[in-house]
Amino acid sequence: MKNNTLPPGLHYQFPFIDRKERAQLLQWLETLVPLWEMRFSENNPPPANDEQRELKRPVYWLGNWQFACLDYYHPPKGILNRCVRAEAYPPQLQNLVDRIEFIAKKRFPKSFFPEKWKLNTCLVNFYGNKWEEGKWVDRARVGEHKDFEPGPVGSLSLGDRAFYQFVNGKTQLGEDNIVLSQWLEDSSLQIFGGDKWKSKTFHRVQRVEDKRKEIIGPKIDGFQTRRINFTFRYVPEEHILTYKDLPANLQADILPYVENLARHSGFFKKLLSP
Repeated sequence: MKNNTLPPGLHYQFPFIDRKERAQLLQWLETLVPLWEMRFSENNPPPANDEQRELKRPVYWLGNWQFACLDYYHPPKGILNRCVRAEAYPPQLQNLVDRIEFIAKKRFPKSFFPEKWKLNTCLVNFYGNKWEEGKWVDRARVGEHKDFEPGPVGSLSLGDRAFYQFVNGKTQLGEDNIVLSQWLEDSSLQIFGGDKWKSKTFHRVQRVEDKRKEIIGPKIDGFQTRRINFTFRYVPEEHILTYKDLPANLQADILPYVENLARHSGFFKKLLSP
């Protein structure tokens, strides 16, 4: 979908990065060791109608890490002990973030932006196939949800293209529920902001094609990554805590994850030092 046909509050650019920038990103991504997180924990057990489960895909966070078991950032009430300081953007990614911020401010009205808005948080999602019970199972999708961080969100895609939709709700209402559908291509940028796209509608990844036959990103045991997506968001600095500032029980909940990260990351290794 061309940018000049999109409704207000949406921006799409393809390509956004060139081949050299793509190669640099993929080279850096190979240094990461993504986490398979569990949704709940000892101090945040599943509700009565739910059960403990693994997330559908490996993830990595930059800027701050929103561990699933701490619940995700959800203002105005869900802001305490949700965001844990994480690694800064590497230079090659910071350069892209600066460009995304510039585009957003140029294309969107000032009313879309909180006072201190900057894209200081990034969720890296790895979409692909997981080896389960002797066969590869396609896990390259995500259901209806909202990104509650205030202000516009930027989305950078690598690998196979994804069929992305904005919808009016989480119920199965058929095609009438769909507000907008578009393909997110390899090396493309999507930005969405404003009340309609951030508050009134949900978004989802319906499917990811399997046509490029390109396994990308870091080596993940039992997983084949065919799409990587960066979603850049804003979390106010006053809502980001260091690991040691968390209550002791929440530190205990995420300690296995932090220890895993510390095996490969100097930043997280330093967090655990006396």
